[in-house]
Parts: sequence; C-alpha cells; structure tokens
Amino acid sequence: MSETLPLAAQLVFAAAFGAVTGSFLNVCIYRLPLGKSIVWPASACPRCGRELSWFENIPVASFLVLRARCRSCRAPIGWRYPLVETLTAVLFAFAWWYFGPGMLLVSRLVFGCALIVLFAIDLEHHLLPNVITLPGIVVGLVFSFFTEPGWIASLIGIAFGGGLLFLIAEAYYRVRHEEGLGMGDVKMLAMIGAFVGWKLTLVTLMMASVAGSLIGILLIVTRRGDMKYALPFGTFLALGAGAAATVGPDLLAWYLRQW
Repeated sequence: MSETLPLAAQLVFAAAFGAVTGSFLNVCIYRLPLGKSIVWPASACPRCGRELSWFENIPVASFLVLRARCRSCRAPIGWRYPLVETLTAVLFAFAWWYFGPGMLLVSRLVFGCALIVLFAIDLEHHLLPNVITLPGIVVGLVFSFFTEPGWIASLIGIAFGGGLLFLIAEAYYRVRHEEGLGMGDVKMLAMIGAFVGWKLTLVTLMMASVAGSLIGILLIVTRRGDMKYALPFGTFLALGAGAAATVGPDLLAWYLRQW
C-alpha cells in the first residue's frame, strides 16, 4: 500500500481501520469489567436490550446521526464510544506515519490498543483486568524477538516493571498498613516492560508518577479529594507508556545528556 498510494490516502485508510478497531475496544471496555464475552452476543442497547443494526455500529458517524441516543428507547449513548473510536483512529494514523510499515508498527498498535482499554476501564472501575495484562506480558515478549526492544531488554523490563512496583506496594503497606497500589498496577507495568524494555519502563513510571502527583495536588487544592483519595494509577501508567513508546527514547537521551 505504501508504494501505490500517497501518504494522505494511507493515513485515511489507517484511521478508518483504527476507528473500526476502536468500536471493538468499546466492547472490551464495557464487557470485561462485567465478566461478559467480548464476541457474543451482538452489540445491543444496555437499557432496552435491542440488538443494534449494522448502520448503528458505524464508528462515530452513527453516534452523530442518532444524536447520542438509542433509536428505540431514546436512552443516552455515552460520549466514551465516539471518543475511543476517534482516539483509536488517531492512534492508527499516527503510528503508520511515525513508525512506518513493519513489525514495530504492529507491536505498537497492539500495545496502544491494550493501553486504551486499560486506561478507560481503570478510570471508570479502578480495575485492570488480568485478561489484558497477563496475555499482554506474553505478547510483548514474543514481539521483542522480532523488533524493539529485543528479548533481553523485554525480560528485564518485565522483571523490573513488575518487581519495582511490587516492592513499592509492599513497602507502602508495611509502613501505612493499607494498600497504596493494587496488583493490577504491578501486572500492567510488567506488561509495559515487555513491550518497551526496562529503560522506557523507568521513563513510564517517572512520567506516570509526576502526572499522578500533579492531579492529586489539584484535587486537594480544589477540595475534591484528600491525601487518601484513591487515584486510578493505571490511567497514568497508560499515558506515560504511550509517551514513552513514542517520544521516550528522545526524552531519555536528552535527560542523559544533562549528566
């Protein structure tokens, strides 16, 4: 495709495929926390149970045409659906432009889709499903045999990511006698380590910690939370990992040059 179509057309095709993929990610985000199958039954309105027609499943467009309401019962359709579809479309187009065709592109798209699902579920439910994180560790390691970061860096990343957060969580529990981090965060950072290696896992953790601290301070200042307010750390890990997988190497190189 890259040799026969201009870049603009390639990006349009990538975005369209990403939007369709985003529709599937919405199914995962809705059903996984409920313990439901992501392949059966067909999509239906959560309120009236009517199975959706094919033209009601067109990414973004159906949401706009239906004016954010079910065609039958007029129940509102959440804004998460078009947002996830749009974000995934942007992800696919950007990844095609940034990485170009190849195994690294496939690896980063799989990684990005997993991060989107984990971000949305953790934000809404404070939950990081094992069905995403544990297979993600294996998938990331398998990709590392064919592309970045290499299998050695991937293995170290798994041990470093999971081990470091586990030690932090254990130390926090022994000092405060309450959980500060869940095991879901530990497994998620191990998955991140499998895809990006130990160096960018450290970048991810640093960026997530800074972002989480800033949001926590903002909540305290605006009196919407206190020192014990539980932030969904997985959402910050997802943001940090997304940044690390793209601009992370340049950021790390710049930081090391300062020393």
